[in-house]
Amino acid sequence: MDGATEFERLRPAMFGLAYRLLGSAAEAEDVVQDAYPKWASAERGSIASPRAWLAKVVTNLCLNRLTSARAQRERYVGPWLPEPVLTSDDVLGPLETAEQRESVSLAMLVLLEQLGPVERAVFVLKEAFAYNHREIAAILDVSEVNSRQLHSRARRALDRSDERRVPDPRQLEKLVESFLSAARDGDLPALESLLTADVTAWSDGGGKATAARRPVHGAAKVARLYAGMFDGVGQVSIEILEVNGGPAVVATAGDVLYGILGFEVAEGRIRGLRAVANPEKLAFLSEQLSHSGWLAGS
Repeated sequence: MDGATEFERLRPAMFGLAYRLLGSAAEAEDVVQDAYPKWASAERGSIASPRAWLAKVVTNLCLNRLTSARAQRERYVGPWLPEPVLTSDDVLGPLETAEQRESVSLAMLVLLEQLGPVERAVFVLKEAFAYNHREIAAILDVSEVNSRQLHSRARRALDRSDERRVPDPRQLEKLVESFLSAARDGDLPALESLLTADVTAWSDGGGKATAARRPVHGAAKVARLYAGMFDGVGQVSIEILEVNGGPAVVATAGDVLYGILGFEVAEGRIRGLRAVANPEKLAFLSEQLSHSGWLAGS
């Protein structure tokens, strides 16, 4: 297999790794592109495992970006959320297990922002890609003992065991359908019954689209926020599609994607709603929808 073919074979894994580390599809694409010249100029005979070699290159490129990204997010207008990605086509790799789906959920990607860059890398490599600590140590140029310590620290920081029970996909889809129906009808009691008491809604407009600049807390306030929101929206089409490993409400009109709404669930109710409306963050998903025929004029 020639070098270019091998690189393309591993591209989805590289993109999936970079996306989990950065929370940005656009930046993940840039990282994969930046990895190619390094791969093309490398002595192929010295590379025992192309997958591990490229994982090291991609991880280090991401680590270089994460420090500056954190500073940029501190200046971000309103809540920062990851860029949504349509996952029904396995663009982020197979999502066959609950753990794999959780690793790309908007909720998990937000949680990963709590970690330092190297902790995040260890956690993603171990949890999402099943690298062992010997392999991770080689990728990050740390000791195997240090890799284990970093992983343990990351797990403690992210340990919300009740939130890590990922619901059955079909049950989650039914819950989202019920939410959308109640929201369209403006049925406040029905909406509140679908929400946990401590539910929170985040909206990411980035100062470029209309969105609440502070999170909205509590079942009553969140129900009022969404009651009637999807009723009488004119030419806007509302669909439920798989985004970041779970069902999400996707709003489009013609060839324009207006936003997505993702859900976090606990014990059969919705505990978190994350809406992304910043057009810059919707560019990758918009292109995916165009290719798949969901946007008119594609």
